[in-house]
Order: sequence, then C-alpha cells, then structure tokens
Amino acid sequence: MSFFNAEVSLIVRKRSALEISQMPGLWRVHWQLNNIVLFSSFYTRHDQACLLWSGIVAVIFLTAQFLPLSWATQTLVATTLSLLGVMGMVGLTWRFVRIERLSWVLGCWAGLMLAGALSTYLGTFAGWTWALVNMCPLWLGLSATGYCVTSIGMRSRLFLLLGVLHWLTIGILPYFPLWKPLITGLVISGSAFLIAEFQWDANGVCGYQMAALDRLEQEPANA
Repeated sequence: MSFFNAEVSLIVRKRSALEISQMPGLWRVHWQLNNIVLFSSFYTRHDQACLLWSGIVAVIFLTAQFLPLSWATQTLVATTLSLLGVMGMVGLTWRFVRIERLSWVLGCWAGLMLAGALSTYLGTFAGWTWALVNMCPLWLGLSATGYCVTSIGMRSRLFLLLGVLHWLTIGILPYFPLWKPLITGLVISGSAFLIAEFQWDANGVCGYQMAALDRLEQEPANA
C-alpha cells in the first residue's frame, strides 16, 4: 500500500451542511432562497483555525502592501495578530489533533509561526536586517515547511502540493519586487482558505471524513 492513497479524491466540494450531524464546535452555513440553495457548507474547528489564519495573513500582508504605515507599527500589528493566531489555532484544533495523534503536527505549526513572529519583531526592533529584507520568503518558507510536515502526518497529497506551491512562490518573488507582500499574502492566505472551504484527501484522518467526525462526536465534550 502506498503512503498516499491515490484512490481518494485530492480535493472535492464539501457536502451540504444539512448532511452533517452535529458535533462540538461545528459551524453550519446554509443560505436558501425559497427552494434554491445559494450556499450550504460546514466548518469544523480545524476549518475555523484555517479561516482565522487566512484572515490574519491577509491583514498583515495587505497592510504591508497598501497602507503607508511605519515598519514599527506594521511589526507590532503583525506580531500581535500572529500570537493571537497561534493561540486560536491551538485552542480550536487541540481535541482533533489529540484524537488523531497529530499533536506533533500542531506543535510544528505553532513553532513555525512563533519563529516567524519573533523574526519579524527582531527584524524591526533588534536590527536583524536580513529578516526584514527576506520577510516574504521567510514566511513562505515557514508555511511551506508546515504544509510538508502536515502532508506526512495526514498522508495528504494536497498539503504536499501546497508546500511545493509556497516554495515555488519564493522563486518567483524576485521577478515582482513591488508586489512581494501581495503575492505572499495571496498564496498563504488563499491556501488556508482553500483548506477550510473544501474536503481534501487525508486517508481517513482528515477532520472532514466521517470516521474522524464520528470519533469527535463520541469524545466527551470536556475531554
């Protein structure tokens, strides 16, 4: 048996919110006009963590691209949001990663994001010029590493491809020097949003798969 299961769809649309049984922390979104379903989906705590990071990254890099703020102000905003993002990510996904024995993956992501926040802070306030000059490649590289680690832990081809996408983006940044923050933000934020909006391959350990949902439902809410 291969490490990645090619028989599982790489990425597909989620089922209707009405087809998923209730579980702790689940968000349902079902918009319907008369008999026409406009949008119907669901968001597990894992999805919510991805949406949180997608929003945080978008704010950080769009601010850097379009708002004339000082480096000090941008760094304080980015560092604060990153720390809040790490805490939110851990709080939202802890039960899932514990049940699926993926705590080491969560720890890796937390460490990588904290490393990025620390490098950003030191780049501005401690004179780490290399960190400021390479801020976009740095965050892309950290995210790429996180996706590659996750692809191993969750046996997911999609996460591996997202990791490769981040590495490739680092290579094209020099060709668009004026748009580095925008490109970086679109790739990192867009990837997290993609994960939250779709169902992806994970050989049974993905939070969208029914086996994992059943285990979460059976787990005591205060576990």
